[in-house]
Amino acid sequence: MNALDLTYLVGGTLLAPVWARKARGGWQERFGHLVPLAAPTGGRPRVLLHAVSVGEVSALRGLVPLLSPRADVVVSAGTDTGLARARALFEPGARVVRYPLDFSACVARFLDAVRPDAVGLVELEVWPNFVAACDRRGIPVAVINGRLSARSFRGYRRIRTLIGPTFRRLRAVAAQNRDYAERFIAMGVPSDRVRITDTMKWDAADLSAAVPGAAALAEAMGIDQSRPLVVAGSTAQDEEALLHAACPAGAQLLCAPRKPEHFDDAARALPGCTRRSTGERAKPGATRFLLDTIGELRAAYALADVVVMGRSFGTLYGSDPIEPAALGKPTIIGPRFGDFESVVSTLRAEEALIVSDRRSLPRDLARLLADPAAAARLAANARACVERHRGATARHADLIIDLLAPAMRTGDAAGR
Repeated sequence: MNALDLTYLVGGTLLAPVWARKARGGWQERFGHLVPLAAPTGGRPRVLLHAVSVGEVSALRGLVPLLSPRADVVVSAGTDTGLARARALFEPGARVVRYPLDFSACVARFLDAVRPDAVGLVELEVWPNFVAACDRRGIPVAVINGRLSARSFRGYRRIRTLIGPTFRRLRAVAAQNRDYAERFIAMGVPSDRVRITDTMKWDAADLSAAVPGAAALAEAMGIDQSRPLVVAGSTAQDEEALLHAACPAGAQLLCAPRKPEHFDDAARALPGCTRRSTGERAKPGATRFLLDTIGELRAAYALADVVVMGRSFGTLYGSDPIEPAALGKPTIIGPRFGDFESVVSTLRAEEALIVSDRRSLPRDLARLLADPAAAARLAANARACVERHRGATARHADLIIDLLAPAMRTGDAAGR
């Protein structure tokens, strides 16, 4: 046990009343107890790609197939939802495991079981014990799809003396934009190890016009497709009430809360709403709908005349607007989008997204619903923006293959 382990232990004990509120599974794996993975076939190197939750896992959708012909790919996730998403996307082609707690013993057991030749950490996830253990074992670690928000940077900068060595150990950083790149360098990553690649989330977006299940969802819930529909995705506390009040008279509103534990509160904020989970169909003329299920948000977006991104009108830090943009939907986001500042800045610069606030939201919704031409321009710009910025996944694949090069040469030599 090292000093950092003791810090984690004290912090975890003090915060136990907070983290114990939510049930979590997989404690054996969280402590690093995995069944050891068999060695890759054909002398191929192994790369571990770690994504903490659903959004980061989804960003790997294009990268895993690009790497699989040349490397054995293992995907890890930290949350239960991220793990389920990774299994749905990548098994059986790639193995999926749970990422360990950052105690030194947990990390050692995990690395003994997985035995990666290189590691890619999606967006950030620079846990000190893990990065240090990889460094001691000669395993190169890179941050891919790198994102270091202004908020995170301020926090890290306060403890730069402690966390700086972790950043300096990173072998490479593929940052989404110049601001993020400069923050990684300020945290101690040598500038010659940082490159700007844009975000893989542009590539992960599905540009298919047809969305399976959309018509069935409308029919099952009683959504009238001849009347305007506002879909609010990943909403958080108090946003349903805001949207209920802001939605123009006669327009339909469907809210999809981000967290299941918020479903009942959301229902109370939408008087008389039809809940998807009940299986009941709305009566003719109904205007309020609650998508209190998981896995149907894309289908709901496909039905929308206007999309509003949740978690952006309160104290949180936004939701990813790429999916509705790729579907060609006019999209509004609130003023709090710090977790997606790179994507939002790009969309705004190309007139492909409206940033609203609590006061202007009713006006912005009314304008887009009343002016189909303006809505269509915004939607067309959004889809074109997604198409124009694709290509980051291939750049990330090249970076990881470079990290794996020594192991690939060793494997070739062993094969001969």
